[in-house]
Amino acid sequence: MIKFGVIGTNWITKMFIAAAIETGEYELSKIYSRTQERGESFLRTLTVDDVDIVTTLSDLYTGIDLVYIASPNSLHFEQSKVAIEAGVHVIVEKPTTSNPAEFSEIEKLLTLYPEVRYFEAARHVHQPNFKVIQQTMGELTQLQGATLVYQKYSSRYDAYLAGEEPNVLSRNFSAGALYDLGVYPIYAAIALFGAPRAVQYLPILLTNGADGKGTASLFYDDFNVTLLFGKTANSYLSSEIYGLKETIAISNIAELDTITYHDGDGHADNIGQKTDDNPMIHEAQDFADIINDPVENHTKYNQWFQLAKQVNQTLFDLRSSADIEFLADKKEY
Repeated sequence: MIKFGVIGTNWITKMFIAAAIETGEYELSKIYSRTQERGESFLRTLTVDDVDIVTTLSDLYTGIDLVYIASPNSLHFEQSKVAIEAGVHVIVEKPTTSNPAEFSEIEKLLTLYPEVRYFEAARHVHQPNFKVIQQTMGELTQLQGATLVYQKYSSRYDAYLAGEEPNVLSRNFSAGALYDLGVYPIYAAIALFGAPRAVQYLPILLTNGADGKGTASLFYDDFNVTLLFGKTANSYLSSEIYGLKETIAISNIAELDTITYHDGDGHADNIGQKTDDNPMIHEAQDFADIINDPVENHTKYNQWFQLAKQVNQTLFDLRSSADIEFLADKKEY
């Protein structure tokens, strides 16, 4: 049984806890919160017992095997670093780090702690329907690119409009549309098509300099991939992958609820599976498999680590193309 702790007392942490427990591979041991009261309030929303509330990382990383980190983006690096140095496996919500400099430091640190595994929680690439997309792409006559969409109005945008600066829309916290919802289509694109040869990002900036929404282009040798994402409006467009005449339509690139194959002759087939109520179950199981048998699953782990590294670099390259700077970029490592 993998004893784990969590950083973050929000809905996605609650979802991961439920998924982890459902696999039968994990046991929740500790909850980290800045205050005892907030941690206890979060614990009351869970259906688990015998969980400790801690308010320091040193207390969190004692007596656990793994930590799940769902704090603001700018905190991921330091919290992951301390965990690795404590010999604790890390699952960190996307994005792993604020920039490639931080990711490089994590990569160097992992060489000193070879038993530790470091994962990025990009749930959609672990779901069965993502594998359906990958398989169907291999059957296309000629791959001609894609349009991937994930745009969803954030409740925190209301706070921004009221004059506040919420973490998820602040460059001080390494946030904005690209480093939040944008990670989903970028992860899908790189997992499906590989790393692009060039990129460009055209954002719609908020008054604080963070991006509220935008359009990104990934350039490959024979095609382009267009990404549409944002937190200031809702989109109901499907994502599409283009063959010669065939098209794979995806209802939501993050949730993968419905996958439809259009054969070019007017025929459309639903080729996807029914999705789980909790979309994080498959990534939780995949990560547990690697922790429980790192030798057998060494290749798979390296593939996911390299994918996370490519995503991190692509995020940075897109952000750089739009001259968006984070506070974390000014640090020296």
